[in-house]
Amino acid sequence: MTPSKKNPVLVDGVVLNGPQTDVKAGEKFVEEACRLVLEEVVWKATDVKEKVCEWQPPEQLRQLLDLEMRDTGEPQDKLLKLCQDVIHFSVKTNHPRFFNQLYAGLDYYSLAARIITEALNPSVYTYEVSPVFLLVEEAVLKKMIECVGWKEGDGIFNPGGSVSNMCAMNLARYRYYPDVKEKGLSGLPRLILFTSAECHYSMKKAASFLGIGTQNVYFVETDERGKMIPKELEKGIWQARKEGAVPFLVCATSGTTVLGAFDPLDEIAEICERHALWLHVDASWGGSALVSRKYRQLLHGIHRADSVAWNPHKMLMAGIQCSALLVKDKSDLLKKCYSAKATYLFQQDKFYDVSYDTGDKSIQCSRRPDAFKFWMTWKALGTLGLEERVNRALALSRYLVDEIKKREGFKLLMEPEYTNICFWYIPPSLREMEEGPEFWKKLSLVAPAIKERMMKKGSLMVGYQPHRGKVNFFRQVVISPQVGREDMDFLLDEIESLGRDM
Repeated sequence: MTPSKKNPVLVDGVVLNGPQTDVKAGEKFVEEACRLVLEEVVWKATDVKEKVCEWQPPEQLRQLLDLEMRDTGEPQDKLLKLCQDVIHFSVKTNHPRFFNQLYAGLDYYSLAARIITEALNPSVYTYEVSPVFLLVEEAVLKKMIECVGWKEGDGIFNPGGSVSNMCAMNLARYRYYPDVKEKGLSGLPRLILFTSAECHYSMKKAASFLGIGTQNVYFVETDERGKMIPKELEKGIWQARKEGAVPFLVCATSGTTVLGAFDPLDEIAEICERHALWLHVDASWGGSALVSRKYRQLLHGIHRADSVAWNPHKMLMAGIQCSALLVKDKSDLLKKCYSAKATYLFQQDKFYDVSYDTGDKSIQCSRRPDAFKFWMTWKALGTLGLEERVNRALALSRYLVDEIKKREGFKLLMEPEYTNICFWYIPPSLREMEEGPEFWKKLSLVAPAIKERMMKKGSLMVGYQPHRGKVNFFRQVVISPQVGREDMDFLLDEIESLGRDM
């Protein structure tokens, strides 16, 4: 039946009949934009013959892009050109030679899942508005909890590992001092948390945000490989108590950002149990090794943790952002800590089981269905396929390490434990120079200069940094299954080519 045409209704000068938007034009624009994404990102940007980036300084890029918002809308052909420009001048993180961060590559199944969720635009807080995605999140969390080694547990997906770490810190404080939720900080003793000197910077940010204070974050010394020293941890706990402070949390790291180090979880867990402290493991980077039977021993003892942060958007390529906070407690601690009992969302007299309204376990209200893209990849590849992805990345890392050892002018900082390969390139002009202050001063200039050249050429992207007394070195990270042995060879050849005249 076709609806009968009704007379126009005018309110405050606005005609209310029919939609405001031009539906046909909008559908056509989406179709053309999707074709553009397929051609320019999925096909073209993954080709090694293409550039990783089309570098432009900010002033120049501002001129090349039409960034101004105007009073009137612009024609669709111009909007499509803008879309093309955005893609052209953006860094192609799915390029096989993008090694700059702890994420890379293109997972086709995750991408398809993201297109679906972007089109549906759901918010995951109640079953009534996100029935499928809440069940998917439940299934994914259950499987991840199983990988950690717990028989049961709880969890929630958060916008990144930093937020997962912060939520874990807050949860630990609530566990020991539940009154803090209503009464605030005034009645609390001076709380101290311990973490590795190599930890992620989010620990300091979380302590600041939660009112614990950055001065109450005690950084435990690490060994030469970047692992927390358990004896130093215990010494710090006793020292804090001697000062009249109250230790409540230890954060261990499984896969540090720079060196890829894994803290000795079993020994740290022993100390936490002895002192009745909450053990949180920031496995945002290294957690994906849990799906590998060969490499899960890197996280030996993780089952003894009270909470774990794990980012599938890194090694497992679920697409940014995809970060889970997993909690061993099954007494609804997450909900007790974070619930605000909003009666317009979490009514208790609904016609279905309200235990599926899990949004009150999160600090967010609107929440993306991040578990769905990981679920789609896991469904497509299976656990064995995810395991193969991890194993291959580690094997490629080993290949690169062996090649670095063979080549003149390349020097490893240390044997890697994970896929973080840290090394210097020493140009011919410095190879006969004695390793004194002048040598290290000159070497510190090499990596930044090579990075500038590779960015302007667009041939590859790899990160560099100084670290704990070591001058600037390259940090190569292997993740993407699109990467092959040829790309490892190209990396070393290109660095040598860009830096041999220095």
